This record gives sequence, structure tokens and C-alpha cells, in this order.
Amino acid sequence: MQLWVGLGNPGSKYARNRHNIGWMALDRMAADHGFAPWRSKFQGQLSEGKFGSEKVMLLKPETFMNLSGQSVGEAMRFFKLEPPDITVFHDEIDLAPAKVRVKAGGGHAGHNGLRSIHQHIGPHYDRVRLGVGHPGHKDRVPGYVLSDFVKADQDWLDDVIRGISDGAPDLATGDSGRFLNAVALRTAPPRSSTSTPKPAPASKSAPEPDPAPGAEPDTRNPLQRLVDKFR
Repeated sequence: MQLWVGLGNPGSKYARNRHNIGWMALDRMAADHGFAPWRSKFQGQLSEGKFGSEKVMLLKPETFMNLSGQSVGEAMRFFKLEPPDITVFHDEIDLAPAKVRVKAGGGHAGHNGLRSIHQHIGPHYDRVRLGVGHPGHKDRVPGYVLSDFVKADQDWLDDVIRGISDGAPDLATGDSGRFLNAVALRTAPPRSSTSTPKPAPASKSAPEPDPAPGAEPDTRNPLQRLVDKFR
């Protein structure tokens, strides 16, 4: 059994925030793969299902971001899991929008949700880092992640969320390469091999000069022109 956690904040006010991209990913997976309806459990919302033969519990903590570890720790202990059995989906300002990376263990890099999880279960869990971009200055980060995705983000955001859902069965079996490839097929699909052929290059021979205005047209054949040239 695995526990997959999507980080975010509860309530409609936060639903479209950049900070809630982890929740968005889990909602899409649950809908696409026929998971059970969400129910209140472990200070959050829980849904269970399978990716192939792998049983996975999806958890959206409702403790607010800064206390996410309370919910995650409670669920981990209940299911008798170890930190490596847990994968956390979260927003990542150090990745460009639409970039996705998978990481095992490591620091929390100042992310308050990860910091709380570290405090409750330690650092040895897996993460799926979902790039949302950086506002340009660290002082602007809190307002940036607590702001909604803008209209220009909608296309890539939808592609990322759908790609994560496409690749979820591979992630469940530990194949992060195939998982990331599924995301890439949505965010950067291969170009079609059928394209309009380029026009043939123009002849390199020098064009005939235009006759001077008012001049008689030259009616000589090539041989006559050559003879006249050497007279």
C-alpha cells in the first residue's frame, strides 16, 4: 500500500491557488481512475483505489498548509506505513511552470507544507515537484503561491494535471521515468512527421538583365550573341 498526499489549503477561496496544485493533481487522478468517493479522515479528505495491482490511498490534508504533517503522520501510523511509502505532490517555485520532477528524500527548501511533514515523519519520503515558477523576489513568494493561476496558465496547467493522471500507474510501480514521459507527452508532444516540404532553392545562375527602357528587344539566338561578342 502507498499513501499519496496532495498539498493545499481547504476552502473555495484557495481552490485555484498555485499552492493547491497538489490537490488538483489528486482530484484528477481520483476522477480518471475510478477511486472511491472522498471521505473525511485523518484531518483531511481520503480516497482509495488501485493503479493496476497497487493499492493507493489519496490524502488531501485539511489542516491548512503549515500543519500538513499532522494529517500525514496520522494516516501513516494508522496504515502502518514507512516514510518511503509516501509520495507528496506539491507546488515548486524553483521549477519553471509546467516542469515536473520526482525526488526521493531531501530538504524542504522552505516550503511550509514539507517543513511540517518533516517534523512529523522525517525527510525520507518521495516528492513530485510541480513547477509553478518564481515571482522574482523571495519577499513576493507568499503572495504569489497564495494567488490564483492566471488565465495564461490554464493550458499548461491542464496538460500537467492530465499528464500526471496518465502516468500515475507507472509512478505507483516505481517507474518515475515512464511517469515523467507521460507528463511530457501532454506538455511537449512530439511534432508530426508530416510537414509541408520546403520549396526547391532558386537557380544559382545569374538572371538575364532587363532591357533598358525603350531598347529594341534582342532577337538574336545564342550562337549569334557569342559571335558578336568577339567581333
